[in-house]
Amino acid sequence: MTLRTAGSVLVVFLWSVAVALGQNGWSATYSTQSICTLKGSTVELSCSYTYPSGTVTSTFWFTKNDAAGKVSLSDDPDYKGRVTYRKDKENGHTLSITDLRESDSATYKFRFTDKTGKWRYTGKPGVTLSVTDLQVKVTGGHQDKTLTCSTTCTLTDNPTYIWYKNGHKVKEDTSSLYSDSFSDADSYSCAVKGHEDLRTPAVCKNCWSVTYTHQSICALKGSTVDISCTYTYPSYHEIKQAFWFTKWSGKDAEDLNSLPGYEGHIEYLGDKKSDCTLRITDLRLSDSAGYRFRFITSGEKFAGSTFSLTVTDLQVKITTSMFSRWVTLNCGTCTLTDNPTYIWYKNGHKVKEDPSSLYSDYISDADSYSCAVKGHENLHSPAVCKNCWSVTYTHQSICALKGSTVDISCSYTYPSYHEIKTAFWFTKWSGMDAEDLSSVPGYEGHIEYLGDKESDCTLRITNLRLSDSAGYRFRFITSGGKFYGSPVSLTVTDLQVKITTSMFSRWVTLNCGTCTLTDNPTYIWYRNGYKVKEDTSSLYSDYISDADSYSCAVKGHENLHSPAVCVRGHNCWSVTYPHHGVCALKGSSVDISSTYDSGDATITSVLWFSPKRSASWKDELIPEDLNTDPGYAGRVEYAGEKERGRSTLRITDLREEDSAEYKFIFNTETSGWGYSFPGTTLTVTGLQVRIKDPTNIIEGKCLCLFCESICFLQDNVSYIWYKNRQRLIGHETKYLYLKLVSSEDTGRYSCAVENH
Repeated sequence: MTLRTAGSVLVVFLWSVAVALGQNGWSATYSTQSICTLKGSTVELSCSYTYPSGTVTSTFWFTKNDAAGKVSLSDDPDYKGRVTYRKDKENGHTLSITDLRESDSATYKFRFTDKTGKWRYTGKPGVTLSVTDLQVKVTGGHQDKTLTCSTTCTLTDNPTYIWYKNGHKVKEDTSSLYSDSFSDADSYSCAVKGHEDLRTPAVCKNCWSVTYTHQSICALKGSTVDISCTYTYPSYHEIKQAFWFTKWSGKDAEDLNSLPGYEGHIEYLGDKKSDCTLRITDLRLSDSAGYRFRFITSGEKFAGSTFSLTVTDLQVKITTSMFSRWVTLNCGTCTLTDNPTYIWYKNGHKVKEDPSSLYSDYISDADSYSCAVKGHENLHSPAVCKNCWSVTYTHQSICALKGSTVDISCSYTYPSYHEIKTAFWFTKWSGMDAEDLSSVPGYEGHIEYLGDKESDCTLRITNLRLSDSAGYRFRFITSGGKFYGSPVSLTVTDLQVKITTSMFSRWVTLNCGTCTLTDNPTYIWYRNGYKVKEDTSSLYSDYISDADSYSCAVKGHENLHSPAVCVRGHNCWSVTYPHHGVCALKGSSVDISSTYDSGDATITSVLWFSPKRSASWKDELIPEDLNTDPGYAGRVEYAGEKERGRSTLRITDLREEDSAEYKFIFNTETSGWGYSFPGTTLTVTGLQVRIKDPTNIIEGKCLCLFCESICFLQDNVSYIWYKNRQRLIGHETKYLYLKLVSSEDTGRYSCAVENH
């Protein structure tokens, strides 16, 4: 076995002591029985197998079983995007796991099946993988100390250890021990040769430091990045505050958590001891900046040096030859961290994978090229060409949450001597013509074209409905032709908890959702209304009691909660709402509904409340009935209490300050229920007339006015338009088009909603 450095990835290749087991001609031979390797590195496990006759059709590695049998690692959510299988030779199979985690420590077994499906064989005992991180442990007297670069298992292949004193390399040795005489201000850390980027946190007694794993990172727009970081401070100090910032406000650093635009976009993964890792999700180009970590102790303040993050979207740049059709293409703008593998596509088909971002080829004018990074194939560059027609979507299919917003990212190309006349999205045809979504009833105020008339064709759909699930296509018409792309499949789902129970125990497995949500979200699980787990897997297992209720949500969309479900029968407590959000007009009335179940308990009272009003409660932790709130006097009534399990809150004469979250709670003889569940958020809006393009009012041209609200009004409302207080007949949509504007159109325009 040897250690090899692949960029910043430690790869462990195994071709040593074999362990062969089998019977009747069936066998699996592993290269080794146990491995110890570093957290964050990559490992390869190899196996060869034999069988008597026939054809092997299924080969995979596994560590666990589910109700259906062995679970292939490639289908295990815990390994998503980190596992690859490779058939090295006849009857040889290699498993590669990247970005190793301590939770990957397990026994890995290889399994194969013959063509008939009748014969299956699992190689035992498998390969035991132990994943460890490095820690510096200190022993000895006041000044003369011995440091140990400690691991939880003995690293395979006798690595060389590197020691750093105050950030500078001082020693390389095959021993994990290092002795020195040092002062209280000295800091020490260690790493393994060939994998210096996986350095331990620095240790010291009386030193101040912030250490970043990388000083700079280049990452893809739309991806997620972790800025790994450790910090030290005098042992007799206590951490009071720790945060990240990019700029100062006067003499104070501005905590990123308090800045607009970062909410739900960053996550501090660190602690108040030594870890200061920052995670930024769904990276934007505007996130490119210098980031610094700052902490405040009981006796001092300290800020680290600047860490540089550059966010790039992939762009293909072309270098041509004056004398031939030979071109060199380059993918990207900055050098991506961790030495990625680039994938090249020619006319939509994969043609090359390579660690280099360069690709050379002979081309014709009609050839189109695009690129992606392995592991992020969904973050495709736009296609480039000289004389081609194309529409390229970042994702070919998207699964998104009901009530959320989705951007269908898209780029297009056409001959350079053409001019764009019309560009729009559609889902169906009307005769020979595609129906522009902006003119289809139900899409008004619900979609927004973010593209342009050059290359960007991104579509935004807000407040997604289940009925928005469809195939969406982009179409454009130029001065010399027409073209439309293939469909992007959008599936809109509301979260539903599905339950798999055991007949013989109280162990259950819960699954959140119906389709696989795009962009690998983090799922949040709630038991009886209280958060119990966050995980990238949509599965959750637990031992339960009959009264337990479970619900789930997606991080960043906690307001879009699934209904709570009871695991066994219908005798658990729950409060659910048919609508997560409601938009209503100022001055109108609104009904907010809920359903509830108290099991076998007797309900003593019910009430509706708004957490926004907690400042006026006698006790901020005890909700007070809206009926007793002076701000709602004479405007609130309840309906439906007599019909067990349903309650409706009606608010009349709505005001803008009524915009808030509303929740229902019931009380029994022993407790109250519903306080910790998300309720229904009400947004109250007025109406205002806007001009679609106020800078382009030209006599003889078309002018578009629209009736604007701050939220999307449901139920396909009909609009009324007025000019100088006189109703305009025949105009019932959100938009009023004035064709061939003239002086006769001068006047005061207003709008309203029918029956309001």
